[in-house]
Amino acid sequence: MPPRKAPTARQRRLGSELRKIREQAGISMTEAASQLSTDRTNMSNVESGRFGVSSERVRTWARHYGCSDETYIDALASMAEERGRGWWDDYRDDLPAALLDIAELEHHAEAFRQVQIMHVPGLLQTEDYARAVLEEAVPTLRPVDLRRRISFRMRRRDVLDRNKPPQCTLLIHEAALRMRFGSRRVAAHQLEYLVEQSERENVTVRVVPFENGGFPNAGSSTLYAYGPVPQLDTIQTDTATGSTLLDADLRLVNYRAILDRTEARSLDPEQSRGFIRKLAQQL
Repeated sequence: MPPRKAPTARQRRLGSELRKIREQAGISMTEAASQLSTDRTNMSNVESGRFGVSSERVRTWARHYGCSDETYIDALASMAEERGRGWWDDYRDDLPAALLDIAELEHHAEAFRQVQIMHVPGLLQTEDYARAVLEEAVPTLRPVDLRRRISFRMRRRDVLDRNKPPQCTLLIHEAALRMRFGSRRVAAHQLEYLVEQSERENVTVRVVPFENGGFPNAGSSTLYAYGPVPQLDTIQTDTATGSTLLDADLRLVNYRAILDRTEARSLDPEQSRGFIRKLAQQL
C-alpha cells in the first residue's frame, strides 16, 4: 500500500502492536521479512504506521509470530479494515493532530473513565463554557480559529448520542466545578447541564470533593479509553503544551490503579448530582 502522508495515532498503534507481537516472539525484522515474503523496508513502514496493511496480512503475520489470542487478532484486523474518513478529518487542515487523535480515540472507545481536575470534561461542556475555556488559550486564538475549535468540541459530544455509545465514568474534582470560566450565568448553566447529562444511561458523573482529601496523580487530568481487548486500552493525558497518548502495559496497570483510588474518594452519582446542584444555586 502507498505511504500515508501523516498516519494517525490509531494507525501508528496498529503498527506498534504488530511490532510488539513480533518482538515478543523473538523474531527480528529481517527474519520476519524473509519468512513472510516481504522486504524489511516495507515491514518497517507498516510497523511505524506509514504504510497501511490489509486485515488478512495482519492475521497472517500475527499467526506466523505464534500469537494465539484470536480476540486480540480480530481486534487488530478490524483496525486494519478502517478505510473511511472520520468526521474529525474535516478539521485536519485547521487543528493540531493531537486534538484529532482525541476525537478518534473517543470514537473507537468501548468505554472510558476520565479524571478532570480544573475543567468540566470536554464531552459535557456547553458552547458558552467551551468558548470561555478556549479564550484563555496562549497564544490567543484568532476569531476564526476559536470558532473552529468550538465547533470541533461540540461535534465531539455526538459520540454520546450514537446507537451504541461508550459507557462513560467521569470523575470531576470540586476544583473544576468551582473554577469559573465565563460569567455567573455561563457557570450556572454549565453546572445545570452537567446534572442533566449525568442522567443519561451511559454517563456516570462522580464528584471528588475537597474534603475527601488527596489522591494519586492529582495534578493531571486523564482519560482512560477501553479498547475491544485490554491490550488496546489507551491513556490520554493533558499537559501545558498539548496531549499525550500512552499504551505501555505498565502504564495501563498504573493508571487503572490511579483511577480506582480516585473513584474510591468520589461521591456516588446521586450524591454528586446533589453536590453540583448546590454549587449551581450558590452562583
